Parts: sequence; C-alpha cells; structure tokens
Amino acid sequence: MKHLTEFRDPELAGRLLAEIRRTVTRAWVLMEVCGGQTHAIVRHGIDQLLPPEVELVHGPGCPVCVTPLEMIDHALAIAAKPGVMFCSFGDMLRVPGSGNDLLRVKSAGADVRIVYSPLDALALARRHPDREVVFFGIGFETTAPATAMTVHTAKRLGVCNFSVLAAHVRVPPAIRAIASDPGNRVQAFLAAGHVCGVMGYHEYPVLAESHRVPIVVTGFEPLDILEGIRRAVRQLEAGEACVENAYDRVVTFQGNESAQELIATVFEETDRNWRGIGTIPASGWKLRPEYHTFDAELRFPVSGVRPAEPNSCRSGDVLRGRIKPTECPAFGTSCTPWSPLGATMVSSEGACAAYFHTGRFIPLGLAKTAPDAQPAAL
Repeated sequence: MKHLTEFRDPELAGRLLAEIRRTVTRAWVLMEVCGGQTHAIVRHGIDQLLPPEVELVHGPGCPVCVTPLEMIDHALAIAAKPGVMFCSFGDMLRVPGSGNDLLRVKSAGADVRIVYSPLDALALARRHPDREVVFFGIGFETTAPATAMTVHTAKRLGVCNFSVLAAHVRVPPAIRAIASDPGNRVQAFLAAGHVCGVMGYHEYPVLAESHRVPIVVTGFEPLDILEGIRRAVRQLEAGEACVENAYDRVVTFQGNESAQELIATVFEETDRNWRGIGTIPASGWKLRPEYHTFDAELRFPVSGVRPAEPNSCRSGDVLRGRIKPTECPAFGTSCTPWSPLGATMVSSEGACAAYFHTGRFIPLGLAKTAPDAQPAAL
C-alpha cells in the first residue's frame, strides 16, 4: 500500500494546488495525452480542484479509441472467417465498427478469444496448428514491444499459422498534429509516463521548441499529475517551452533501448489513420517486409469495406481536445457504455467512459443521491 498512499497524500496535494494557485495569473489550457491519466483526473476530481484559470482537456491517449474504423471492420471480417481463431485484448470486443463489434461476431459463432498478452495468442497457434490464429495488435509504444517480441518468436519457431493485425500508434506525431492544428487551443502537454518509460523523451524537445509548448512527463497518481500541472503552469507563466521529466522514478531520457531495438527490428514507421482525427504521418508501425508472412492484413485481404461513422458521434472532437465529452449531444443519451456510438464511450481508457462512470453528466442536485458518481477526495 505504501506506493499507493504516498502518491495520494492529501496534505501534499493541497500544497501543490496552493502552489498552482499562487503561480497562475491568466487562463491556460493543458492536455494530458494518456487515457489512464484522464481516468485518474476525472476519478479524483483533479480538474475540479484546480483554479478556474487552468483548464484540462483530454487528448488522443486511448489507443483503443484511435484505432481506425477501417481496421476494426477488417478485424471483424477476419474474425468471421471459418477456421480463424481471433485473439484480442478485452477492451476491443465492444468497440463499434461500421455496423458490428467483435462481441456480436463472437455471439454469431466466430471463435473470438480474449488474451492478456500476444504470447498467449502464439501459444494457441502452437496448440492448434490446424487453425489460423490472428492477434489484434493495438496500443501505443507501451504494448508494441510485446507484439514485436511475439512476431520475432513466431518467426524463430516457424509458427506459420500465426499472424498479427497491427494497429500500433506513436505518441510524438500525435502531439505534433494537435499542436499544428489551426484550431488548436492546447498550450502545454502532459506526456504519458508509461510511453516514455519505453521510448524515453528524446523525441520531445524538438516538439516543445518548434511549437513553443511546455511538455511535462508525468505519472498516473494524483500527486504525479498535480506536479506535472504545476511544472507546466510555471513554464507557461514564465514564457518557457521545454521538456521536464516529473516521473524520473520510472522514465529516463533514452528509455528502454532494448525494447526500442526490438521494435525497430520487427516494425517500420508508417502513416496511420487515427479514428476521429485523420491520417497522421509516421504515426504508426507496420511489419517490415521480412515479417510479412505474419501480417494478417496481407494474409487476409478484405475488399468492399466502407467505413461509416455515425453522424451524431463527436468522439473525434473529444480526442482533439476541442470539446469535453458532455458537450457531445449523443453523450449519455443515444451513446452509453451499453450502446456506444464511439470507442471513447466503451474503452476502459476513453474520456467519455470516464465522464459517464463518474457521473459527470448528472445534475448537481441529483449527484448527492449517487455517491459513486461524486469526485473522489484527494
């Protein structure tokens, strides 16, 4: 419990909040680029404890949410094929495609299985040599090493009935795209500590300098996030724009070089379409030619896929930080966790899900009767 309570100390939180209040003199907009940080912010009510001059908006930090619709439709088509065992992390099963999701495909008879690691899928392929086993590889730089290691292992072992539908994405190009957007109002970024734990933060200084935005690497506990906000506000007030590491108990400048080497061995950078945002150059990874035999997108070509997003869903604007989830007219009405229109409502890291499950759409007068929906006290 020590490592939980020491980063949730109410007295230290109060000191950090007081320091932020003393420092801020004008309005600033900060964006956290991590779904785990979003949920921590909303669950602990951090955004409601900050002075009104400091606004937090939520970025595209949920890899499930930004997986392109055409990739999900491709996954649905592959999963429905006879003889295929389709493996995925659990939070992908209810993400809506154009007209279906993996859970409904499974209920119709497809062999869709939840795994906790891509190595679990490889083990299934070795136990079932008569089946085609496909792993849906999604995630940021945090999960890409495990997928790369699994593909590398499959090649070394000669497991020919295993393949990966790769949809991994990279954070720095997304920050660049947001900062370059003509409609951008984000003035500082809180970078995801787990991503930087793998990749380091050597890619970030050029972003901070070229776009004149402070970037602070932060963790996921309340004190981590408040310290990241404090440092970002201090830079903004001083007219500075550099990278600071507020998560140095985990993150180094260079990161995990062994993991980076493995990623570079198996993957190469590619342009990637982000759901609700559009194509971001060099923002994803695809398998290198020497690993193409394990590329499910090539092994199972699908034609006639015409992605179609519901017009009433504004999850793309949520992911860009243009609106809060509650500003979408579908939020909590036609779009709920039980009947989601967009991935941000169903994913465990989605901003809309965070707002819904903490009761951010409940009028204040009714919130008193829903204790689970109230912001948690620090």
